[in-house]
Amino acid sequence: MTTDQTPTTIVFDIGGVLLDWDPRHLYRKLFDDEAEMEWFLSEICSPEWNERMDAGLSFAEGVDELVAKHPEHAGFVRAYHERWIEMVPGAIEGTVEILGDVRDRGHPVYAITNFNAETLAVASEVYPFLKAFDGVIVSSEIRLIKPDPAIFQAFFQTYDRHPGDCAFIDDRAVNVEAAREAGMVGIHFSNPQQLRRDLADLKLL
Repeated sequence: MTTDQTPTTIVFDIGGVLLDWDPRHLYRKLFDDEAEMEWFLSEICSPEWNERMDAGLSFAEGVDELVAKHPEHAGFVRAYHERWIEMVPGAIEGTVEILGDVRDRGHPVYAITNFNAETLAVASEVYPFLKAFDGVIVSSEIRLIKPDPAIFQAFFQTYDRHPGDCAFIDDRAVNVEAAREAGMVGIHFSNPQQLRRDLADLKLL
């Protein structure tokens, strides 16, 4: 990571950066056959379907819609909502430590996340550190999802932040690139050790 910018504010993604979210954590309990599970998560409860909940569709509507289309998979579809928390076996502890460290140094910390507000509320009860942000932009609440440039503009306007003052962390390269195009310093997350080095390079740790 190379940049001439000197940000003071840190903006986190949540899933894949702070939480180890993956539907496979749940569905490996439900399917004996890995290939069958992968087919189900590709063709039925697909990433595109999940993204619609991140964009504002309620889980009740999304589940009912899929059950109507695929009644033979009704139990598996309903588990996506009813047992959602089992998709998150734990936090990514190294990143949680970093979150605490940058807060201790006095840096404002925010989040911009593609998440359904309903399940984020569930996760926040299990993982209280998610309540420690100075502010959070939740995609389903504003009906915008990363990498749409408008979600970053919503963040700047909502919290009166200047793009150049912000370092944005995400595990998806396309979202990092969108943040850079919006004027932020972009950090592509791969693991907490790399993130700590990148933040140290920016004098944020």
